[in-house]
Amino acid sequence: MIWERLRPLYVIFCTVTLVVGACSPFGSGTRQPSKNYVLSSLYSAETQPQPVADLSEIGILVGPIRMAMYLDRSDVIIRNSQNAVEIAEFSSWAGPLPENFSRVLAENLSLLLNTKKVAIFPGTKLLFYDYNVSMNLTRFDGRPGDKSHLRARWVILDKKRKHMLFQEHTVLSHPTENDSIEAMVASQSRTVVDFSREIAEAIKKLVEEKTAKQ
Repeated sequence: MIWERLRPLYVIFCTVTLVVGACSPFGSGTRQPSKNYVLSSLYSAETQPQPVADLSEIGILVGPIRMAMYLDRSDVIIRNSQNAVEIAEFSSWAGPLPENFSRVLAENLSLLLNTKKVAIFPGTKLLFYDYNVSMNLTRFDGRPGDKSHLRARWVILDKKRKHMLFQEHTVLSHPTENDSIEAMVASQSRTVVDFSREIAEAIKKLVEEKTAKQ
């Protein structure tokens, strides 16, 4: 008897619960899946560029690479103004950004200098390499529909990492093709290409100078 009296109220309660759940921004009906992004190297390009030098016998160690704290996270960062950044909604890096950046930089240098002897710090015996590239990455962000930016202070050390052979402060930017996060990440990849080319040219010059002295 009691159940017969409460059944209409129970039906109303269940109906309201389903409607609210479907309309709520937290309901499964409106949940937007997160997208994961990675930087791409020159090996992913449809047409790979010609090497800037043939240094197949030269070994290069990439790293350590230190990033500003606001970059060392899984979120994709949007730069709204000189002093304001925000986290892109539903957008994350597919893995740690420092690892992704190091890998892409190493692959680009391998292609641009035509050498397979490129490794990423840490975990590599330094004596097997002729040059060590390390850096502080102070900016690596962008704004969809505008530009991406890269700023880094970097050095090239000898294989024992005791003597600095070259140092530079690089500031780069590249336009985005549209206002999507994917286009911004693609633009960031292009800034890494430009950065890689700058490093490759510096290593080429060091090798040429060393060869001329012999």
